[in-house]
Amino acid sequence: MKKEMNQLFKDQRSVHVLYSYNEVEKYIEQAVDFIEDGVIAGDYVIFIENEPLFRSIHKKLKSRLTEDQMKFVHSVNNFDFYYSSGSYHPPAILEYFNKTVQPYIENAIPFRSWAHVEWATMKDPLDIIEDFERIVDEAVNSLSFPLICAYEGAKMPDHLIKILMETHPYVLKDDKFTISAEYLETPGLI
Repeated sequence: MKKEMNQLFKDQRSVHVLYSYNEVEKYIEQAVDFIEDGVIAGDYVIFIENEPLFRSIHKKLKSRLTEDQMKFVHSVNNFDFYYSSGSYHPPAILEYFNKTVQPYIENAIPFRSWAHVEWATMKDPLDIIEDFERIVDEAVNSLSFPLICAYEGAKMPDHLIKILMETHPYVLKDDKFTISAEYLETPGLI
């Protein structure tokens, strides 16, 4: 699986992956591998994560990457990222993301991103998640970078799973990397 995904990132920069996880330890290992693989490939990694999990991930990274390699990792607090306007508001999230990636784009610096999507309840943003994920998918394609969107499987109602399968061309679940048969490409959103 890891080999397939890394080859895809090498062959095709526009890669939008849904990662549904169930075990925190496996999640941490996937995240550490993603960051390490990105740094080794010469990419900067924009890592959007909550503080407690990032501390665990950072600790493992420090044992696997040099101090210079660690400079390729740009962490963003996911609460600040998703609620920068005070509520889950897709235009504000997109603006925050655009500001974050602008230096990489302006200087033609390769990057990849990981976004841990989580809320206290999955009820609140379900009415807007589809539009947001379609905007994100278009951004991945227009800016040409790999992105993994991580969701906790146990907190995903069936309606959300359907939306996510339609808005992500690739799926990573339980160490299995596949193409989403339900993906619906929507060009020209941004």
